[in-house]
Amino acid sequence: MHSTDYVTTAPMTALQVFEKAAELLEHQYKREQSFTNPEHTKHYLSMKLGHQEREVFAVLFLDNQHQLISYQELFYGTVDSASVYPREVAKAALQTNAAAVIFAHNHPSGIAEPSGSDKRITTKLVDALNLLDIRVLDHVVVGSPCVSFAERGLI
Repeated sequence: MHSTDYVTTAPMTALQVFEKAAELLEHQYKREQSFTNPEHTKHYLSMKLGHQEREVFAVLFLDNQHQLISYQELFYGTVDSASVYPREVAKAALQTNAAAVIFAHNHPSGIAEPSGSDKRITTKLVDALNLLDIRVLDHVVVGSPCVSFAERGLI
């Protein structure tokens, strides 16, 4: 068997397959510092959030070299919205000792165009984390295709 061979001893659901794929990507990206690459980040987040049936808001907490400290799903919503609380995001960032973050959430419809409320909460989060000297590198809306706020000049 090679290091790239993977064996399962039991049937897996699609969700389990996506989670395993995301774990493999995370391990690879940690070694390659690829969370600074928007395409790699979007691919990773697609594996983590693309299969969700309801909206999920997650954060990649990064160190000062932009290497992953932790991926956390912080808020869960309905099929078309999730409430996001800047205080809780700031608290989690401080607990992980993050120097930078990347926000992500999915649009279960698959249409990743950022809404007005997506832009407003991003601005609130950027303002809150700026007070703590925590950089916001991006906000990725997961859909088909994914949309990066940074690539669009929105951050």
